[in-house]
Amino acid sequence: MREASFPIRPLAPHHPICVDATPTRARLEERLCSAEAITPALMADVTENVCTRLSALGNAAKARLHELIETGAWMDVVLLLLELELPQWKLRRIVREEDEWLCAISRHPWLPLELDEIAEASHENLPLALLAAFLDAKYMSHKSSAAELLQSRWCEPTNHLVVCDDFA
Repeated sequence: MREASFPIRPLAPHHPICVDATPTRARLEERLCSAEAITPALMADVTENVCTRLSALGNAAKARLHELIETGAWMDVVLLLLELELPQWKLRRIVREEDEWLCAISRHPWLPLELDEIAEASHENLPLALLAAFLDAKYMSHKSSAAELLQSRWCEPTNHLVVCDDFA
C-alpha cells in the first residue's frame, strides 16, 4: 500500500523556524529513535520544522524532492536535503557496526577527524541514521551561525585605516 505524498509548503513569515528550539529538536529526536523507517509524515515534519531553505528553492529542486519522496527513495531524499540545506557539509562516513549504521557528516572531510566539525548519528535503519546525522549537522550549523552573528554584533569597532590602492 502506497502512502500519500505530502506537499512542501513555503513557511509563513510568522512561522517559528525552530531549528535550535529544544521542544522541536527533542520531539524530532524522539520520533527518529522510535521510528523503524522514514515515512512521508516524518519527512513532512522535518521539512516543515527544520528545512528553512526549501521555500526559496526553484521548482525543479522541489519537483525532484517530491519525486524521490513519492518513490520512497529515502537515502536519496536525505542526501538531496543535505545538498540543498547544508551545501558546505558532506557525507564523510557510513559504517555498519553490529546491528547499527553509523553516519558521519562533515564540514571539511579532507581534514583529520580531530580538526573537523562532525555530526554523527546511528540507527538500525540506514536512512534514519543519515537523517539523524543531517539534523545534527543542521543544529550545529544553526548554532555556529548564531554565535558568529552575536560575536560580530558585540565586537568593538576599530579605527584602522585600510589602504586598497594597487601599487603594482
